[in-house]
Amino acid sequence: MATNEIYPEFTEEMKKTHTILIPNALPVHFSLMGSVFRDAGYKVKFLDYSGQKVIDTGLKYVHNDACYPAIVVIGQLIYAIESGDFDPHKTALMLYQTGGGCRASNYVHMLRKALKKAGYEYVPVVSVNFGGIEKNSGFRITALMFLKGLITWLYGDFIMLLRNQVMPYEKVSGTSSKIMEKWRKRLTEQIRHNKGLSRSAIKRNFYAIARDYARVPINRINKPRVGIVGELYVKYADFGNDHLLDFLVEQGAEVMVPGILGFALYSLNIGMENHRLYGDKKSVMFSRLAVAYVESLEKTMLEVLRDFPQFRKPVPFPELKKLGENTISCGVCMGEGWLLTAEMAELIEKGYSNIVCVQPFGCLPNHIVGKGMIRAMTERYSNANICAIDYDAGSSRVNQQNRIKLMLSLAREQMNKGKLGLSR
Repeated sequence: MATNEIYPEFTEEMKKTHTILIPNALPVHFSLMGSVFRDAGYKVKFLDYSGQKVIDTGLKYVHNDACYPAIVVIGQLIYAIESGDFDPHKTALMLYQTGGGCRASNYVHMLRKALKKAGYEYVPVVSVNFGGIEKNSGFRITALMFLKGLITWLYGDFIMLLRNQVMPYEKVSGTSSKIMEKWRKRLTEQIRHNKGLSRSAIKRNFYAIARDYARVPINRINKPRVGIVGELYVKYADFGNDHLLDFLVEQGAEVMVPGILGFALYSLNIGMENHRLYGDKKSVMFSRLAVAYVESLEKTMLEVLRDFPQFRKPVPFPELKKLGENTISCGVCMGEGWLLTAEMAELIEKGYSNIVCVQPFGCLPNHIVGKGMIRAMTERYSNANICAIDYDAGSSRVNQQNRIKLMLSLAREQMNKGKLGLSR
């Protein structure tokens, strides 16, 4: 997006003096990513501010018709500066831009407007994007950072996958979370010293993580199995979805959340789709190489999981894409696009027939590929039990939870009839 807007730039000198604040969404993934940033010479801090105070700060500086994730993350960033925990003259802020039709492409401009309104217009904002939307002389994503970042996502997905399958059944509450924390610290240290990055090291770590989770004493009882799909931030961030995963577990469910590596592959695949549909050759070679590399990482994970049949494993990306193509065109690439529909199909076929589809209120892409595909999913899968939940600054928590409880009630009713959502 071309703009004549004049804004403070994050310079090379600021690498030494400034701390970059980043909204947190996935504790394990982002913690590991922190090592990648720090190894490249950047000082970073992932923010975990939450609660009504953050939402109120977001609403103070962002119009309430804006996308809910924008209100939350901008609220977090402005609140961090106003809290006094950071020197605003030695602080920079970071947000991601998709570069597509999603409103997330505009978050950075909204943040700069909020900073100006709050009196901090001198605070630089770093845009992370791969579309060349904005550039900062002092911040660059190198090829090495990109590759290391993908590996951290792979580790995060693996831990999240196993923890979520063990946590509802553990005999001693908190055991699976302790294993997660153990490996978060261990992998952070490894990555900090450029270890744990080779194929063989990744495989060794995977086996060790899987053995840890396989040894957790469990009490296997029948529980409804629930999948979570939806808009990226609301899908993963506890603050964005009001701790949905914890709530579902408290209600007696086993929960599956598709990994973020799938979104990375989906995003990289867009270049190939643009080439197929429109003849666009600009990024097709990079897309092909990147997809091949990430798929090889995914293959390593799946190879390890074959030795642990007690754990369900995700389908390889090519199969996931085929699941999407059965219902929706893979040319639909706004927001989470065809990926969201494909993840619903994958979850249902894996036994997670009860699905919570989460989205910011008014999110057009997600209304099309989420809400808009519910009928197609229920026609294709007679056992599908899908509940769409909107999140915004004014959403009633009670209403959201009551709708989810209703879905779980139906799940238990059908489970008793032997039709859906039955645990192993």
